[in-house]
Amino acid sequence: MILLCFLNAPRRVLVKRRAIRTTSSSRNSQKLMKTKALKKSKAQVAPPDPDAPARKQQLKAYEEALKYFQQQKFHRAKESLQRVLEGPSKELADRATMHVRICEQRISRPPAPVVKSAEDHYTQGVALMNLGRWDEAREHFDRARKAAPKADHIVYAMAALDCLTGEADSAMANLKIAIQLRPENRYHARNDEDFSFLQEDPRFTELLYPEREASGG
Repeated sequence: MILLCFLNAPRRVLVKRRAIRTTSSSRNSQKLMKTKALKKSKAQVAPPDPDAPARKQQLKAYEEALKYFQQQKFHRAKESLQRVLEGPSKELADRATMHVRICEQRISRPPAPVVKSAEDHYTQGVALMNLGRWDEAREHFDRARKAAPKADHIVYAMAALDCLTGEADSAMANLKIAIQLRPENRYHARNDEDFSFLQEDPRFTELLYPEREASGG
């Protein structure tokens, strides 16, 4: 019985695997396919920009111009910007054009005067006051007064500036000091249009016309 089962059992078949060998023709075909794929990828790459070196030099000149511009070296900045205008990039050229205009404006502007003495500050303050630049004028008058606190014409100018800016109390205080330092300022103020703002102020009348108060009229 045991022998019969052994005889009827299925027989195992051993299959020998064969290694797949590539022939020379198949290798050549694969190599050809790789070559074609490489050529195709190269064909898809954009061609080199012939203006690339010029663009690089243009950008370098623009950065150089900005450096000089920030240092307020406007002549040298303009020279660098002129080179930018010759480059191929229209965007950089447009920016350079704008900066060239600014450089020309700064170059043509006269240098600011060097202000040192009390008289220099006073003169500068009067000029700014005539231009309506009140805050800047006041800064110069303040510096002039600190340098020469007994200069009546400086205090008088500060009183006039106070009047022009509508500061009645400060104007009266400064005008009183200016008259104390030099009594002739009383007569100047009577005919000074800068003090028209105080014409209706009784304190102004009392200060400029003390003879009226003395006579009771």
